[in-house]
Amino acid sequence: MMARFLKMHGCGNDFVVFDERAGALGLTPARAAAIADRRTGAGCDQFIIIEPPPAGSGADAFMRIRNPDGTEAGACGNATRCVAHLLARESGKTRLIVRTISGDLAAEMLADGRVRVDMGPARLNWPDVPLARPMDTLHLDLARGPVSDPAACGMGNPHATFFVADLDALPIAEIGPSLEHDPLFPERANIGFAQVLAPDRLRLRVWERGAGLTLACGSGACAALVNAHRRGLTGRRASVIVDGGELEIAWREDGHVLMTGPVAIAFSGEIDLSAYPP
Repeated sequence: MMARFLKMHGCGNDFVVFDERAGALGLTPARAAAIADRRTGAGCDQFIIIEPPPAGSGADAFMRIRNPDGTEAGACGNATRCVAHLLARESGKTRLIVRTISGDLAAEMLADGRVRVDMGPARLNWPDVPLARPMDTLHLDLARGPVSDPAACGMGNPHATFFVADLDALPIAEIGPSLEHDPLFPERANIGFAQVLAPDRLRLRVWERGAGLTLACGSGACAALVNAHRRGLTGRRASVIVDGGELEIAWREDGHVLMTGPVAIAFSGEIDLSAYPP
């Protein structure tokens, strides 16, 4: 039961990528969680499976995303760029469609080697984030320790963004877990902490649901820019500095959010799936 995989990352947000287009490998949620473990498996922020696209969909592939605990995620911008890069290298195409459980994501290969993904429209109504009860998504009634008054946004997965004066002073590892699991978020949430450096520049750290603090979160960067602009803190375009690098985010007038950033293949390998109970 040996299976090949790729280890990839976008700004340090790292993925183990398996390809099931030629046949199912038995990558159950439990097996994905075991392989995602950084001590006993290959280790990753998200576990990615490339599957055949639905017949007649027009998509180039279906991308299934699992968090390190095995739960399924609806969107991951950095993973989408990685998968689009693989599909483009394989097909020679510069424009592709990656289908996810949250919808189709259009990707474009740029001349400088970066990949741009249309993450779709930002979802700003409380049921679409989703929240557990009616609330103004621009000002959530939510606080924990030194942070309060976040804005919420759905980017195929739920996000809340706190705007802070000093990102380095925050005890993110202490407050992140309880915010992720707050009853306000019926599907849990990715919790962003953003510091505005300039009208076109943000610094961001994200406590990702099911993964913890990561070096980058593409959908979190999209949500941070959208929420910052809604608060009047930035324009509709900004560079978002994450611990692993830099992403360019643009919120178009039609509501769609574009994310541009680098892609890297760290290594390829083989893993004995039978070593991990299904």
